[in-house]
Amino acid sequence: MTLRLAVATTAILLVIALPLAWWIASGRGVARALVQAIVALPLVLPPTVLGFYLLILMGPLTAPGRLLIGLIGHPLAFTFSGLLVGSILYSLPFAVQPLVAGFEAVDKGFIEAAAGLGAAPVRVFSSVVLPMARGSLLTSAILTFTHTVGEFGVVLMLGGNIPGATRTLSISLYDLVQDSNYDAANRTAVVLIAFAVVALLAIYLLPGVRKLDGRQADVVR
Repeated sequence: MTLRLAVATTAILLVIALPLAWWIASGRGVARALVQAIVALPLVLPPTVLGFYLLILMGPLTAPGRLLIGLIGHPLAFTFSGLLVGSILYSLPFAVQPLVAGFEAVDKGFIEAAAGLGAAPVRVFSSVVLPMARGSLLTSAILTFTHTVGEFGVVLMLGGNIPGATRTLSISLYDLVQDSNYDAANRTAVVLIAFAVVALLAIYLLPGVRKLDGRQADVVR
């Protein structure tokens, strides 16, 4: 369940984060600053707050919730789909911020040269920007995946603790501690720690990964 959630969240967020990060990195202004603030909000907002409002929004007490129920036949809360929505929103800054930093570090001279040679904006982005920011792309994917694996607050609020449906590793660890099964809890915690260490080593050591700048290091911390 944890791996399924992390893979789905990472895949969807990369599709969302690439154009969003490129738009943010391509200029300045109040609109971009506002979008950046909204994207970064999960970094400072308690996950239970985000989970609470998503739980209310997906329920039958709100117009969007009733619309969703009418479309899919059931509430999104306490389902895998609901967990996926919450994970996408909660992990959004971990996907976007490394990409913004990577795109801003690309030499604008290469972009202008490609445009001057007649390359369309999409071609410039895919052939020039993305290859030069591939390290940031990999960083974004690894951070998003790892952060999703370790989620607790949003997962608990939106999904509860349903075996085979919404119980993730972090929820399982919480249950084991509540049951005073500390040996099993220790094994689960060691798995999560090992996974996090391997992911961070991949960011810093894999060939082709751009060295993290200050903003990306802040995201890791």
